[in-house]
Amino acid sequence: MYAIVKTGGKQFKAAKDDVIIVEKIDGEKGDTVTLNEVVMVCDDKGVKVGSPFVKGAQVEATIVRQGKAKKINAFNYKPKKNIRKRWGHRQPQTHLRIVSVSGGK
Repeated sequence: MYAIVKTGGKQFKAAKDDVIIVEKIDGEKGDTVTLNEVVMVCDDKGVKVGSPFVKGAQVEATIVRQGKAKKINAFNYKPKKNIRKRWGHRQPQTHLRIVSVSGGK
């Protein structure tokens, strides 16, 4: 059984015992998080697709790690003007371990 979950403006496939990396969610390591925005659930009985979400479906997960993604470097310059600007950004992210997927109605 697996579900497609929407969090942080993106969709992720979530099955039991998977570890997914999502946009930062508030909480400490070991906290339990409930993801209610389930777009689709697939199990032995078939596929349930929501419009936009499946009613009663939810995914339980625990926070494994809070961290930052790999650094993205960017560079701007204007030719012939000796103007150069360099910067970087590390996006905060959360690692979630899926505990359970419930199907809903």
